Amino acid sequence: MQRLWPGNIDERRCRGIMEDMTKLLPLLEPSSTVACCAPLASAPLSDQDAHALAVQLKAIADPARLRLLSLMMANPDFEACTCDLTDALGLSQPTVSHHLKKLTDAGIVFPHRREGSWTYYRVVPETLISLAGVISPSVSVS
Repeated sequence: MQRLWPGNIDERRCRGIMEDMTKLLPLLEPSSTVACCAPLASAPLSDQDAHALAVQLKAIADPARLRLLSLMMANPDFEACTCDLTDALGLSQPTVSHHLKKLTDAGIVFPHRREGSWTYYRVVPETLISLAGVISPSVSVS
């Protein structure tokens, strides 16, 4: 019996589409995930920039997501499998996937590749560097 994904979509066809999309992700990732705006100390934020920045800050302002980022960034390639993250955090797979989706929506991580039913996510260092630059003061602290 042929296994179908929800909505009677053929699994092989979806895997092909997902693989094609995954090949594009690294090309899209740097330009689409850079932090929104100039450093806070340089000028007041526009409403749009404030919203974009708040989405990113909210995404990392959760203890479980900070731990996910920490685990991923501890790897030399900034990558981790959802299977490794669930075990390390002691959280269920749906909970870890929820947190990874929030981080993905904020442009902080992206699904890099799939192996079977598991997805490997990778941190986008440029986003974190840009985010740090936005919130850092322009004066030096003594």
